[in-house]
Amino acid sequence: MDPLALITSLVIAGAVLAFFLGFAGQRDRGAVVARQRLESFKRGAAEPGAPDERAGVGTRVIGPALRGATRTLGNLLPKSMLSGVERKLITAGEPMTISGFLTMLLLTSTGSVGFGFLIVIAMGGTFGAMQIGVMCMLAAIGFYLPFYIVASRARQRQSAIIKSLPDAFDLITTCVEAGLGLDAALSRVAEKVQGPFSDELSRSLRDVALGKSRKEALKELGERTQVPDLIQFTNAVIQAETMGSSVGQVLRVQADQLRVRRRQRAEEQAYKAPVKMLFPLVLCIFPTLFIVILGPAAITIMQGFPT
Repeated sequence: MDPLALITSLVIAGAVLAFFLGFAGQRDRGAVVARQRLESFKRGAAEPGAPDERAGVGTRVIGPALRGATRTLGNLLPKSMLSGVERKLITAGEPMTISGFLTMLLLTSTGSVGFGFLIVIAMGGTFGAMQIGVMCMLAAIGFYLPFYIVASRARQRQSAIIKSLPDAFDLITTCVEAGLGLDAALSRVAEKVQGPFSDELSRSLRDVALGKSRKEALKELGERTQVPDLIQFTNAVIQAETMGSSVGQVLRVQADQLRVRRRQRAEEQAYKAPVKMLFPLVLCIFPTLFIVILGPAAITIMQGFPT
């Protein structure tokens, strides 16, 4: 098959698919838009949702088509997958909305497929088993790359929270034992401690100020971060308030346990270090040493043999 004809057919097919996805995502909004237009005509106002004549092509054509394709992609993906992505986004600190994630997923998937197609064209334009395998591999990488980015961001944020918890809990315990209430102690920690834990704690305090109970705010704090130590802390505080126990004593016990777990994690990382160093030693350092040590001997032995 002629490569030019193949490229032309693929471009036309991609354009048709993009427009189909874009307009398919707009079908569920048809009744709402029609109702808004009727109401606007009754008031004599401008059409809602009508494109501005002064707007560019990106705002009038590409933007709605991209939003429609993103909405269609969200309808095609399993609900369980989208729910998991939403939880990961919350754990990662909500760096983007679910719509932004779907847009990134659409762009990375189509971009990786296009890059694979360019590689195939550079390799001669023939679609064999190897070329199709390369395109499938790049498509899979482009599809799973946004999931990996969000999961990595969530893990980094959880790691930062875990590192800041022992010092933060010591400060909370000190403030409570000095006579401050729990809310005042949490507010002081949110002011003094920097990082994701301070942001989440400030959000919980804002929820309490807006009328949410402290129990619900602390429970949501643990659910948002998905950090086991923080979940255990919130459960202990909630149980102490429910049973009427001393909050200061509970905080002291939790702070001691956090310091013990921090030392255990450090020891675990120290025990893993020799195993992690084994692969660089075997793959990088040992071959170099063999070349440096045995290379001159091998050259001398080869020179000693008669030609």
